[in-house]
Amino acid sequence: MGKTVVISVRIPEELERELKKYGINEVEVIRKALINEVKKAKAKELEERINEVADILKKIPFENVVKSTREDRESR
Repeated sequence: MGKTVVISVRIPEELERELKKYGINEVEVIRKALINEVKKAKAKELEERINEVADILKKIPFENVVKSTREDRESR
């Protein structure tokens, strides 16, 4: 994982009691939640970039794609 940093979180005392009562490891829960949030943010960013590229590709006439593909195949 590499270097780590320490973060702190304030939670209500009642929540802390319930976490202990049910044996929930808050550190692991928080770590997994943060990892999942980063994954979602990356996926959203990737989707936005894909949409940008798709918009650009839509502007290219299909005939040009076919022509370029044929020329590429014939040059091999």
